[in-house]
Amino acid sequence: MSHLDAPSVIRVKRDGGVLSNEAIDWVIDAYTHDRVADAQMSALLMAIFLRGMTTAEIARWTAAMIDSGERLDFTDLRRDGAPLALVDKHSTGGVGDKITIPLVPVVMACGGAVPQAAGRGLGHTGGTLDKLESIPGFTAEITKTQIRQQLCDIGAAIFAAGELAPADRKIYALRDVTGTTESLPLIASSVMSKKIAEGTRALVLDCKVGSGAFLATEAESRELARTMVDLGTEHGLLTRALLTDMSVPLGRTVGNAVEVVESLEVLEGGGPEDVVELTLALAREMLDAAGIDGVDPAQTLRDGSAMDRFRELVAAQGGDVGSLTAEALPLGAHKETVTAPGGGTMGDIDAMAVGLAVWRLGAGRSEPGQRVQFGAGMRIHRRPGEPVAAGEPLFTLYTDTPDRFAPALGELDGGWSVGAEPPTTRPLVIDRIM
Repeated sequence: MSHLDAPSVIRVKRDGGVLSNEAIDWVIDAYTHDRVADAQMSALLMAIFLRGMTTAEIARWTAAMIDSGERLDFTDLRRDGAPLALVDKHSTGGVGDKITIPLVPVVMACGGAVPQAAGRGLGHTGGTLDKLESIPGFTAEITKTQIRQQLCDIGAAIFAAGELAPADRKIYALRDVTGTTESLPLIASSVMSKKIAEGTRALVLDCKVGSGAFLATEAESRELARTMVDLGTEHGLLTRALLTDMSVPLGRTVGNAVEVVESLEVLEGGGPEDVVELTLALAREMLDAAGIDGVDPAQTLRDGSAMDRFRELVAAQGGDVGSLTAEALPLGAHKETVTAPGGGTMGDIDAMAVGLAVWRLGAGRSEPGQRVQFGAGMRIHRRPGEPVAAGEPLFTLYTDTPDRFAPALGELDGGWSVGAEPPTTRPLVIDRIM
């Protein structure tokens, strides 16, 4: 394959052509092993972003990323003599989307085993690993031996992808800082290469629809869900998807540690209704896909068993269980409050505006490998449809670097309203795709 070179591959896609299987295999392998430069891969990603990919190209790109690293296999693992009921979930990324944090312990408490290769923040959306790493001591950098041990002993491991699809790890970081995150082929191949390689038996996808989603329209989100379900099925992975609303942020917090605090409220049997509803909807799908029946996931939130599982998971991965309180988790040293200009009803809150504001506060990255602020974030005091009195707080912003307030407030400006009429209510779960 030595006759191939990066400029030629870039030109094919730039001009709207279809990449050959050979070209895809070559460019993924060459980029993984540093024979293609970041600048060249950036150009190719932008060409894919602008020109798209055929179904066959997406399938081959995904397979090449899986082949760039190892595949985990947990089929030999047993608990009480029976094979583990392995199932995972992946969200296409949303604002305030802390669902993994309460969901994994709920599924653990119901008898499922969740091997979750999780990601860091991408663009305006928060990453599960960034959130969990705001717990002092928690690490996602765990060995394969530890992952296997945790699956058998407690029923879950949340880990950085490591050697799984290393091509995706490099491309993911590049997409985050080159304005190419919102590409259907790149999202589908990124998600599914990691999930197929991670060794789960069943997968439930949470595909976001609305202003805070990566793809602008419901039709595109539907196409993404269909593409990912088909990719999983082709690789022998039982895959299904829920289309869920991401027009407004999930819950009342957006950021890193603030979202962990809200997740703890859910695990204690409280928390915002939408976060609880989506957690339970996804839990039911996961349990069904894993073949687990006769258990009520809502009961695990009521009786504290999901919280017990979360504490076990945090402890197993080095986290300080004693710090799982609102007081102990980090919060930005500086805060700024946005108050209501008049009374009325809270209108829609634009998820994208909030996501970008929180990114500006320091909860996300503007260059690869950058450290995030665990204490950066936002509290939403009034959700759409709730009554508002003049002068009361609507949003509180937190950061360790006060010069970030101005750009964050600029992003938030125009992203919310207070009016006479309540906004239209939308269903949280729009459809399911199998």
